[in-house]
Amino acid sequence: MTVGTNSSPGAATASGTPSLAAVPPQGAGRAAPAAPETREPRETRDPSGPGEVPELTGLGIDPDDLPDGLVVADHTGRVICFNSAAARITALAPGEALGVRIDRALPLEDLDGRRWWALTDPYGGLATRRGQPERNLLLPGGREVLVSARYVRAHPTGPLRRLVVTLRGTEARRRTERSHAELIATVAHELRSPLTSVKGFTATLLAKWERFTDDQKRLMLETVDADANRVTRLIAELLDISRIDSGRLEVRRQPVDIATAVGRHVQALIANGQAPERFLVRVGCALPDLWADPDKIDQILGNLLENAVRHGEGTVTIDVSPTSLTNAAGKTEKGTAVTVTDEGPGIPEESMGRVFTRFWRGSKRGGTGLGLYIVKGIVEAHGGTITVGRGPGGGAEFRFILPVGAPAYLTQ
Repeated sequence: MTVGTNSSPGAATASGTPSLAAVPPQGAGRAAPAAPETREPRETRDPSGPGEVPELTGLGIDPDDLPDGLVVADHTGRVICFNSAAARITALAPGEALGVRIDRALPLEDLDGRRWWALTDPYGGLATRRGQPERNLLLPGGREVLVSARYVRAHPTGPLRRLVVTLRGTEARRRTERSHAELIATVAHELRSPLTSVKGFTATLLAKWERFTDDQKRLMLETVDADANRVTRLIAELLDISRIDSGRLEVRRQPVDIATAVGRHVQALIANGQAPERFLVRVGCALPDLWADPDKIDQILGNLLENAVRHGEGTVTIDVSPTSLTNAAGKTEKGTAVTVTDEGPGIPEESMGRVFTRFWRGSKRGGTGLGLYIVKGIVEAHGGTITVGRGPGGGAEFRFILPVGAPAYLTQ
């Protein structure tokens, strides 16, 4: 972290506070005749260490440890702190910024090409303002940066004592925007096919009802029903993603017999045409009582078993066993582990780090690529963990562990 001291003050308003809007560009016009020099007292440095910003030093914080860019200007508008993150974001060496007026150290413009400091005028504007919200601005060369400002005053309507500016790169926001755009494109694509089918069959039935036999009508209505279920499932996935991303996924815990839940899902797959010998269920002894959301446990098991059947090969093995895990408080507690393994080609090593991200697809056999992302969110909402690896037969192996999750009144 590098800080500087004050130089002579710049232009000032009638109240004696410098105004950035009043400062002409460098080299503009002829220099005025020299006036008798009036020295203002320099800012006193923090006695705890030379060159430290007192507000941060008092908290034991080094500005260079902050993840975002930090630029601090004193009451004269000159930069006294320019941390390493700010140097990285602006590609400006700290030595080139310290002691320089902030509007020249950071010549920011808005997206319409207007000088931001002239628009906001932190030193000469309204004394009731407390700062500027984060917005996209441009550095020289057209580089985008997210900028917010805080005005520190001695009292609510007093002159500006510190101007604190934070800088952040736009990469994270752009990734989020790309993710949202991909989500919209995926949803539009997945909705188009079933809705087209529903519209086509219903229009045909309405126009030519008498021409079809009962069996033909039934087939069309069953297709409409299946496509409507597909749309409903996609909407449910989108709602789950919204709740997971916002931290609002609710878990309604109650006793769950997970071995019974596994058996129920296996029987459903067999009823849908899978061979009974394709599944091997192994349940360990002395499973701990599990408190979880039964609907969400069904969602986890349904997704993992459907993926194993659709994308894997050979026998699908489901192991349910007691285990232990370390909770957020660092304590070890009892839990239940469920492992789903198939004998297919498995997941390539280079793809395992992306399995639980949005839109990851293990093959081209359909799906939105959202299921495993949702599964991970549900498991973590229960306080558990989920991992992916390679099974003994070379296929994919998914293993999730859920803590007992019993209510507090049962554990006291």
